[in-house]
Amino acid sequence: MENISQIQLPALLREINDPPKKLYARGILPDEHRHTYITIVGSRKFTVYGKNVCEKLIGDLAGLPIVIVSGLAFGIDTLAHHYAMKYKIKTLAVLPSGLRDRDIYPAQNLPLAKNILREGGALISEYEPGFRATNWSFPRRNRIMAGISRATMIVEAGEKSGTLITAQLALDYNRSVMAVPGPVFSYQSVGCNQLIRNGAECITSGSEILDILSISQNAISAVEKDYNLSEIEKKILDNISVGKYRDEIANELKMPIHELSVYLGMLEIKGLIRDNLGMIERGV
Repeated sequence: MENISQIQLPALLREINDPPKKLYARGILPDEHRHTYITIVGSRKFTVYGKNVCEKLIGDLAGLPIVIVSGLAFGIDTLAHHYAMKYKIKTLAVLPSGLRDRDIYPAQNLPLAKNILREGGALISEYEPGFRATNWSFPRRNRIMAGISRATMIVEAGEKSGTLITAQLALDYNRSVMAVPGPVFSYQSVGCNQLIRNGAECITSGSEILDILSISQNAISAVEKDYNLSEIEKKILDNISVGKYRDEIANELKMPIHELSVYLGMLEIKGLIRDNLGMIERGV
């Protein structure tokens, strides 16, 4: 059954000059005080280069308290959600429609929306259940994507891409704007290269994203310190920056499975990991 609720606006979203009057959600928004939200958007007609770059940059963020925000649209948006889930990063989809199954736009991405919910992510919209996407609701959706995140990153965009509207909104809201440089002969990179010439941060790796947002590579270590973890517990957590099965962890750490199970149990009690149908995943 579709469980849609009205929620309080996240703090960053309340700061913009035209915040939504209401916000609806399916799923649970990750704690904004423990996670950094990053919007990733781009061309609907991505290239192989754009696809590979999108996966590489999101994969670089695996294991960190990051939330990937995008718009559930075809193209880079779809890839951003997909790779976030692949690398066990929470993802949030902002819709230009209501949140009922029959409202979701594009309808072809309903399975993706349901996967996001199954993986612990969320769908949000300012529109009430029953609202169908219309021409003016897309730029309105874009302002939420730009406003809810500390940064917006453009992976690919043509010279007149609608994606550039989101980048401009992020600038208007005093957020960081990042762009992936592309081949000079590629039309899909014209918009990104232009953004970089105009002062957007040039991004080629996940570590550059973290530097720009002043997120320490040891962000997880800071969380671990709060729990007074042993060296073995830290090694286990480092090993599962991407979800793994119990026997994989035991083999890689050369640890007897019964001993590993004891430590996993303690980490699960502390809320630092979870067992997702046998897959051991980070819980932060």
